[in-house]
Amino acid sequence: MSQKKPTIDQTLIRELAELLKETDLTEIEVEQEGMRLRIARHGTPATYVAPVVSGPVPAQTVVAVPTTAAAPADPLQHPGVVKSPMVGTAYLAPEPGAKAFIEVGDKVTVGQTLLIVEAMKTMNQIPAPHAGTVTQILVADGRPVEYGEPLVIVE
Repeated sequence: MSQKKPTIDQTLIRELAELLKETDLTEIEVEQEGMRLRIARHGTPATYVAPVVSGPVPAQTVVAVPTTAAAPADPLQHPGVVKSPMVGTAYLAPEPGAKAFIEVGDKVTVGQTLLIVEAMKTMNQIPAPHAGTVTQILVADGRPVEYGEPLVIVE
């Protein structure tokens, strides 16, 4: 028995993008007929984020800062990965224009703030689970993140 793949309604995407613009929201997510669709805008233009079928959320685009050490193919399998404990927006600095909490090569201590994940207008500090050196920052500032998504690698 073959299962029909859900199709993306282009009109719905345009309507949601327009709603983002009208309401000055940065992100909106809807679920319809077993398909989840998230539209997010960063800066001025609205951008389309690929729909994700309900269930386990796969890692999305990973922006890695180059390092001298060879990185494992899958950041989720790295023993030093720090994952997002929630869905939200990642911020690398305490406020726009401020110095980032961490940079590649920085030594961190247990509990030190690595970045912030904003969820429902609440800023949640993400602490270092162990001491070590930051070898990769896997998210961009102001980018939406999913639960369990790799954020930083601390070796």
